[in-house]
Amino acid sequence: MSVNRCMYLFSRLQRHIRTRTTSTTAGTCHASSGSGFLHKQRQAGSVVCSIHVSSNSSSQKPPDTSLFVPISLKTDCSGDGSVGLELTQPLHKSELLKVLNRFYKKKEMQKMASDHGLDARLFHQAFISFRKFVLEVTSLPADLHIILSDICSGAGHVDDIYPYFMRHAKIIFPMLDCMDDLRKISDLRVPANWYPEARAIQRKVIFHAGPTNSGKTYHAIQRYLAAKSGVYCGPLKLLAHEIFEKSNNAGVPCDLVTGEERTFMDSDGRASGHVACTIEMCSVNTPYEVAVIDEIQMIRDPSRGWAWTRALLGLCAEEIHVCGEPAAIDFIRELMYTTGEEMEVNTYQRLTPFKILDQAVESLDNLRPGDCIVCFSKNDIYSISRQIEARGLECAVIYGSLPPGTKLSQAKKFNDPDDPCKILVATDAIGMGLNLSIKRIIFNSLIKPNVNEKGEKQMETISTSQALQISGRAGRSFTEGEGTTMHRDDLPVLKEILSHSVDPIETAGLHPTAEQIEMFAYHLPDATLSNLVDIFVSLSQVDGMFFVCNIDDFKFLADMIQHIPLNLRSRYVFCTAPINKKQPFVCTSFLKFARQFSRDEPLTFDWVGRHVSWPLSAPKNIKDLVHLEAVHDVLDLYLWLSYRFMDMFPDTALVRETQQELDDIIQQGVRNITRLIRATDPLQTQGSRGGQAGGNNASASSNHLTNSRGQRAQRGSGEMDSSLASRLVRDGLLTPDLLQQLQKEWSKDQNHQRCITKEKCHSFP
Repeated sequence: MSVNRCMYLFSRLQRHIRTRTTSTTAGTCHASSGSGFLHKQRQAGSVVCSIHVSSNSSSQKPPDTSLFVPISLKTDCSGDGSVGLELTQPLHKSELLKVLNRFYKKKEMQKMASDHGLDARLFHQAFISFRKFVLEVTSLPADLHIILSDICSGAGHVDDIYPYFMRHAKIIFPMLDCMDDLRKISDLRVPANWYPEARAIQRKVIFHAGPTNSGKTYHAIQRYLAAKSGVYCGPLKLLAHEIFEKSNNAGVPCDLVTGEERTFMDSDGRASGHVACTIEMCSVNTPYEVAVIDEIQMIRDPSRGWAWTRALLGLCAEEIHVCGEPAAIDFIRELMYTTGEEMEVNTYQRLTPFKILDQAVESLDNLRPGDCIVCFSKNDIYSISRQIEARGLECAVIYGSLPPGTKLSQAKKFNDPDDPCKILVATDAIGMGLNLSIKRIIFNSLIKPNVNEKGEKQMETISTSQALQISGRAGRSFTEGEGTTMHRDDLPVLKEILSHSVDPIETAGLHPTAEQIEMFAYHLPDATLSNLVDIFVSLSQVDGMFFVCNIDDFKFLADMIQHIPLNLRSRYVFCTAPINKKQPFVCTSFLKFARQFSRDEPLTFDWVGRHVSWPLSAPKNIKDLVHLEAVHDVLDLYLWLSYRFMDMFPDTALVRETQQELDDIIQQGVRNITRLIRATDPLQTQGSRGGQAGGNNASASSNHLTNSRGQRAQRGSGEMDSSLASRLVRDGLLTPDLLQQLQKEWSKDQNHQRCITKEKCHSFP
């Protein structure tokens, strides 16, 4: 090789090393080409490599490194060409493998890597990637090639690999170099400081505390109506609609803002002084004289609690009126201490008395006008409503997935004194948002499926707060409200639940914002949105007053559309859409919406109509009704997205008209629900998990309702106790199929036992 060529190669190598040295952040180590450099420095007691660690790192929780996904590097190119090869000699893979394995097995290397943020898991993953890179890359970087060549020839020490290993680790795990920045972004310890506009004014906070039907919200709304400007924040669209209508009927112009709807009273679209909204939609930048935050106890909700925290800390209003359970008083007062704001408390007593009866209903034959049977599953509603109408009675039906218009229609039917419908069968959806003329609440079950803070579904006995919220609906239009259970054994349990005081609220929910996730993405550009959120929650710091809300639904949607090319902000917005992930048709529609959006093709009414097969006919069975409810949810999703991406979802008015037509079709189906149930064979034979009269348990439950639970009718061999069986199925501890299998096994065991007894009898003279 010529002298000029050598000089050229050396000059390139020097420029390369200078560039690497200046471009690498503090804490990345570079070894000289001299052999045993790191080894000698360690012997001298000096530390070559160091990563800046913040002074408070000892108090920080370690990150969940299982969330760190390594970036894949290309092995078919190199910026240095063959400089290293030309300066030294070819490297043999067998020798390289031995050298690398020696490096991996050295405890000192693992200890140093741990000090620089690589725990055992990350060290192993980084080594696997480093080894793959060294053995498979077309041409190694010149400096690394020279070091490895020296080690293979005995002129270097295996420890000299460490700086290059760490350089590689920080490339595939970019979060190692910006951990302090990520921790600062995810620091959620002082959420009050997120709202400087609210902190700039001295707000007056008034807490209206009382049970259901105590007039607490009424008093707050009266102040809201008297103000020059105001905002009402409620948990449900129905409640926002109610305040919207009440305000306008009182001569106070009021707009309506929900996730799926915007209604402005001004013909030119100018905002009114008052607005009624769902709590997620409230503006924390608009100044108001009065703000009303309803159902403040939901600040501890595992999924939605963040919205109440945001409203309470962020609303720019001179007066903040919060309404809710007395159990929230102490916590809200403590939360207001963090903002330096005092709180006034007004307490209210229930307007009409309420009592728990000493007798369970025990039979649907004992129902009377004004009764509401509360179930915790739609299957129970289907089964019980059919049995009620089989007795010649009419009943109204209300459950969560029904459209708001259908719920209001069924409520109106039940409330109408001239309508023959005097019985209501409902889920706990009646706990908020509907004014109902209920005389007696009947709990069909006290077991309800719940989702805990980890996102896990579990069957639990209802809490005192839930029992009070539901039973409190009784007596609004009567001189007294009553509560009881369908089954005798449940009555003492209900009395015990209601005898306890409501657990005091101790924490409030928080949720990462789009801006915080965008800052995370700046540091981790190759991470998926789901992974970004996971890392955010893992690194987040909250004080004892707060918790990070469950993000499983967000991650579910993020994973669903990860393969679709969207910018981060659009992807984030799509993933905050409130959809029911249990509905396959809704999830499929969400995916198609995102795909069409990514193509920059507007989602027109014709396109949506083809997707949902509009027009749709009246349901012939329960399956059809469930599908219509899913289509209604899809149209809701369109409307929700249309207010965030107006250009891409242009036909809002047409979709809303279609949704209203669909609501009428669903109302027609619900009015004929017993006919739909009869037309649905599977539901006639399927046991309901939470009800006393579901499916194949109907006869057993009927016998059970007409007889005391303590009595056992004489049964033929192999027949299980219907009381125990129905309760196990109702409480979700047994499925109907498993029950049938147990009955067969029990029958076999009894027959076998009978044969043994006969043999013993014959063996005696």
